[in-house]
Amino acid sequence: MGSRRVVVTGLGLVTPLGVGVPHAWPRLIKAECGIRRTSGKGYEDLPSRVAGVVPRGTGKGEFDFDKVVPKSERKLASIHTAYALSAANEALADAGYSPKMIDNMPEEERRRIGVTLGVGMIDLDDIAETSQIFREKGYKRINPYFIPRILINMTAGFVSLQLKLKGPNHAVSTACATGTHAIGDAFRLIRSGDADAMIAGGTDSQTKPFSMAGFCSIRALSKNFNDCPAKASRPFDKDRDGFVMGEGCGIVFLEELERAKARDARIYAEIIGYGLSGDASHVTAPSEDGQGALNCMKAALRDARQSADAINYINAHGTSTPLGDAAENQAIKRLIGSRRSNIAVSSTKGATGHLLGGAGAIEAVFTTLALHHRVFPPTINLDSVSDRKEFDLNYIPNEAQDVRHSNSIVAMSNSFGFGGTNASLCFKTV
Repeated sequence: MGSRRVVVTGLGLVTPLGVGVPHAWPRLIKAECGIRRTSGKGYEDLPSRVAGVVPRGTGKGEFDFDKVVPKSERKLASIHTAYALSAANEALADAGYSPKMIDNMPEEERRRIGVTLGVGMIDLDDIAETSQIFREKGYKRINPYFIPRILINMTAGFVSLQLKLKGPNHAVSTACATGTHAIGDAFRLIRSGDADAMIAGGTDSQTKPFSMAGFCSIRALSKNFNDCPAKASRPFDKDRDGFVMGEGCGIVFLEELERAKARDARIYAEIIGYGLSGDASHVTAPSEDGQGALNCMKAALRDARQSADAINYINAHGTSTPLGDAAENQAIKRLIGSRRSNIAVSSTKGATGHLLGGAGAIEAVFTTLALHHRVFPPTINLDSVSDRKEFDLNYIPNEAQDVRHSNSIVAMSNSFGFGGTNASLCFKTV
């Protein structure tokens, strides 16, 4: 059972570039940006005044909470859970499952489809507001949905409940590596035979003032581009000064290859490897030589039974922080050695900001789309690298790279999180 192959047959997105793959992907390829200046109470004194916020409304490409979440469940669903349900519904529809088909799905099939969803951080405002209510008015005024709303596994549970899927129900929370770990774990559940298909991904929403204040306090966020938000997230650029907070969700529908073929599903790409590692170096900073990231990428390649020479594209973690980008760049160069002219590396966070627990998931979706359409997304705002001797790779600056001439493409997507937790996924064209 361990040799079963796993493919991606459905995709769903909620991002600052828009809601839905048809809205977000074209904007990414056109090098557009979803980051804007923040406004409102609580933001005015923050050093960082920019964020990648999901567009809200009832129009195309906008997020409508009331349309996504059933009325009876609105007190239970946090915004990051609503994002996950939206993206999961899109991924299922994209994979060829109508609502009627899901409703009429046989019990045996429901038991073979699971959910693995990760959340980087719970809603801090929920906790702060409830704490204040408790202090001022006592426990009887606490919302009975408070505890379920803040449970890390509730997003996976909520999506599983709404879709009535009874396969593995698994939650992941590994900071900024959450989405990649969730997809990797789902991949292994299918490969090992514990499930035949999985909804997998990550979601987060930390663009409120309280959350951003916490990241400002550790000097993680960009503060030099408050007057030009679209320029604030600039991976690998010499003027990068921190990451830009983003929000949203990415979902993939994974299934066993023969199952996908049997139902004549469209196959976007195959997942062929998954690697994990720990830095054991620092709570928030990566190891300067990128050893943890290197170990992780090597592990993914071993799992995929591929050499470093096989890689054509890497969707880098690339958060736009001085230390993080330098460490990852070092790791990639050590991985590929002298084969630097034949590999492309880009970070899509220039367009979306850093979605924390959702980052690796939307980047896995972007990497899958890059293989399917044979076009590598650009690193926007990359006007000048900080050190041409060290940063001498093809980072696809500001304009997408057409690779339609390529027959077979192997790609990697990286995610690295606080606590020194690392994850890498390998994908291949089918």
